[in-house]
Amino acid sequence: MKDYSTERLKKTNEILKGIKLLKLYAWEHIFCTSVEETRMKELTSLKTFALHTSLSIFMNAAIPIAAVLATFVTYAYTNEKPLQPAQAFASLSLFHILVTPLFLLSTVVRFAVKAIVRYVVLLLPPTPEHSCSVPEKVVSTCSHGRVTNGYFSWGSGLATLSNINIRIPTGQMTMIVGQVGCGKSSLLLAILGEMQTLEGKVHWSNSVSVCSRNRYSVAYAAQKPWLLNATVEENIIFGSPFNKQRYKAVTDACSLQPDIDLLPFGDQTEIGERGINLSGGQRQRICVARALYQNTNIVFLDDPFSALDIHLSDHLMQEGILKFLQEDKRTLVLVTHKLQYLPHADWIIAMKDGMVLREGTLKDIQNKDVELYEHWKTLMNRQDQELEKTTLERKTLRRAMYPRESKSQLEDEDEEEEEEEDEDDNMSTVLRLRTKMPWKTCWRYLTSGGFFLLFLMIFSKLLKHSVIVAIDYSLATWTSMDNTNEARNHSVSLSAVFSILSGAGIVLCLITSLTVEWMGLTAAKNLHHNLLNKIILGPIRFFDMTPLGLILNRFSADTNIIDQHIPPTLESLTRSTLLCLSAIGMISYATPWFLVALVPLGIAFYFIQKYFRVASKDLQELDDSTQLPLLCHFSETAEGLTTIRAFGHEARFKQRMLELTDTNNIAYLFLSAANRWLEVRTDYLGACIVLTAAVTSITEGPHSGFMGLGLLYALTITNYLNWVVRNLADLEVQMGAVKKVHSFLNMESENYEGCLDPSQVPKDWPQEGEIKIENLCVRYENNLKPVLKHVKAYIKPGQKVGICGRTGSGKSSLSLAFFRMVDIFDGRIVIDGIDISKLPLHTLRSRLSIILQDPILFSGSIRFNLDPECKCTDDRLWEALEIAQLKNMVKSLPGGLDAMVTEGGENFSVGQRQLFCLARAFVRKSSILIMDEATASIDMATENILQKVVMTAFADRTVVTIAHRVHTILTADLVIVMKRGNILEYDTPENLLSQEDGIFASFVRADM
Repeated sequence: MKDYSTERLKKTNEILKGIKLLKLYAWEHIFCTSVEETRMKELTSLKTFALHTSLSIFMNAAIPIAAVLATFVTYAYTNEKPLQPAQAFASLSLFHILVTPLFLLSTVVRFAVKAIVRYVVLLLPPTPEHSCSVPEKVVSTCSHGRVTNGYFSWGSGLATLSNINIRIPTGQMTMIVGQVGCGKSSLLLAILGEMQTLEGKVHWSNSVSVCSRNRYSVAYAAQKPWLLNATVEENIIFGSPFNKQRYKAVTDACSLQPDIDLLPFGDQTEIGERGINLSGGQRQRICVARALYQNTNIVFLDDPFSALDIHLSDHLMQEGILKFLQEDKRTLVLVTHKLQYLPHADWIIAMKDGMVLREGTLKDIQNKDVELYEHWKTLMNRQDQELEKTTLERKTLRRAMYPRESKSQLEDEDEEEEEEEDEDDNMSTVLRLRTKMPWKTCWRYLTSGGFFLLFLMIFSKLLKHSVIVAIDYSLATWTSMDNTNEARNHSVSLSAVFSILSGAGIVLCLITSLTVEWMGLTAAKNLHHNLLNKIILGPIRFFDMTPLGLILNRFSADTNIIDQHIPPTLESLTRSTLLCLSAIGMISYATPWFLVALVPLGIAFYFIQKYFRVASKDLQELDDSTQLPLLCHFSETAEGLTTIRAFGHEARFKQRMLELTDTNNIAYLFLSAANRWLEVRTDYLGACIVLTAAVTSITEGPHSGFMGLGLLYALTITNYLNWVVRNLADLEVQMGAVKKVHSFLNMESENYEGCLDPSQVPKDWPQEGEIKIENLCVRYENNLKPVLKHVKAYIKPGQKVGICGRTGSGKSSLSLAFFRMVDIFDGRIVIDGIDISKLPLHTLRSRLSIILQDPILFSGSIRFNLDPECKCTDDRLWEALEIAQLKNMVKSLPGGLDAMVTEGGENFSVGQRQLFCLARAFVRKSSILIMDEATASIDMATENILQKVVMTAFADRTVVTIAHRVHTILTADLVIVMKRGNILEYDTPENLLSQEDGIFASFVRADM
């Protein structure tokens, strides 16, 4: 069951991360179906678990009844003496004592088995498939590295890097260059000891005497930025002593100060997965700053310029690398695509297909490999400036930190929440609201399981407890009879009634236990189904405004509570409550004077449960809140293991883990103490009830059977009172999960319906690719200002159109408008004679193609990533891969098109992922292609080829390119320049370049 839950969460996480792509390609239903299939497997396992739980509950409830039946019937038929109340009720009280231990036995056994299994798993050491040679640690020595005859693998046994013979000079800058996927990042990780060494050695030779500085590890900045859930300052200093002068120098070198100034608490603002959202460039600069700040002899930087514009790249190179690192005589290994920085390198390692192509200084390579040098020279002259990219990142950061509109879209509709907002925040009001049970949420949960099952559960529960009371009542009647012949004859019929009622009670125990679990399963199934469909059909603005972790929490922790925790809690609560009510009813029937004492006892019980529920809720929240940092720390430690090991900070992270574990255990200790507090007080209450029942029964008279029955129930009520309060407190906390899920179910969905039926749209639409934009006005939400204002344009079939402009000009909003991802409140877009606002969303989005800036791959085969709908032939897929320069690489993989892609495409480099996304768009072969700067993570040589391929492969199709880099649209047929939601310039590139004072001409001059 756990495996299916993990798989479902993995798929849901992938959907949420790639939701924009899924909506643009109209694939959300394919991925939704995949999650539902996994969910059905999970529910099948849950059904087995629920059946075992039901049988456990049934056995616990039925064994005492069966034992009583067997004991008393056997006694009646084997003994001539009639059954006396003293014997019957003394035995019965002992049988009742068995109920709770039997009920808890299954839970204890289950937890014990889980604990043993996990203990064994943790203690068993992993058996490595291959030896993993780790290079010697750099301990307070200045050194240089060397790899001799190295063959390295990622665990498959196949060498990813072959015949590696390199050296890394001391105190100099070594640059590693090469095309996408040639093994540059793998080489760094191999040197760090993160790859399996099949053959050869990695070692650091101590060539110089001990240095004066305390340099004890390797400072490493990974290609994928890794941040701690901590402040900016803590992320940069990373456990090193704080040096103000050094800290300022590093933040200035990485151009971080303007970004820090935007944060509400400066560098003391918490960042990371659960903090604010930083852009890729901002995350990368913080990681580079961390590597620069560390007082280490060796610095590894893996492609630190990939997410930076040319201004930041130049600043980082001049101030951070050439000045800060080189003047400090630190050994630097730099992986980069920016070949314009090659003249600064002291040593160059050129890679190709997992092997070292050339090694030496730039002059050496110029003399030995003229062709390679000339190829580099042409690429060195180009600069890939992204217009205003840093400004865009900072503007996004400002919006995230100081939103103009409220982000609380998911306001709860519950009356309790409205009251909480309206009332003054005084102590009595807060206490009243906190002690109020969420009955409305309980009703929503119960009705989610269906009214039939709800009725069946209530009816069977009431009938079961009525029969249990009838069993005890018949026993009291039986034992109260006189020892006469007539009474003996009558006792035979009473024993038969007693047997029938006991049998009925056992059957009802089975029915009630099955009904509760069945209803819980149905409610869990319906709630998850509704939540998944509501989320996946939600507007894209919802995903921009709501943190991914918050949405994922509904599918993980909250769904787990609904699946496994609420049904047993509900069953236990209803059972304990009905047993208490039965006990009070029977005591009152046997001794009516008990009702007088019931009033003060009831008041005392009310206040005890009221204060315990508040305390228990707070302590459970404290337990959860102390568990969250523990889980986050474990998660981020696992994700950043490479960086942590490179820095040599394993002990620090282990110590932090132990501290967080202790904090969580203290919170749990307080919760256990609160449960003991409740138990003591309910024991006192139970003792008072027994005393009251005993005293009042003395005054009642000679009905010994009924007096025994009253005392029996008085003795058993103590335990049930405790469980009623504890289950009530648990249910209140668990209903919070249902409340959170329902808050998402109130969200508005996208309108997928259209005026036209899908059958009315021609199958080959759009065939020509003609686009008319007529007076278009677009906004993201009804309460926000328009981002496009009365835009008019005409794009002829087959034209290549480039759209450019500064940050916030509306370029990306226009591309989203083609797919109706934003609110078109005025004007229209007509494609091949059809107004897109009249089309069903699925039809519209499935007929257009788009390539986004961020490369997104899903776990599964390469075939699935290119064509999830399974509509294309292998020939078309291979053709798309050939166009994207990936055919040879995919052919070399085991399985070819069926080779597996790991989650997020982690087994491919960032550049390769982007190429797969290009191939994905080619597969669809729509007559209209939108490209939203899809070449950001690709080296210049590959980008040159792709620009030509796109122009030839889509020669007869309409291509709209949203350009951040102006040189990519100089060959376009038409250029549209935008500013603040309006079109400022609209003409051919040649005509716009001839206007020297024009905006487009100024962009091109800045890009030279």
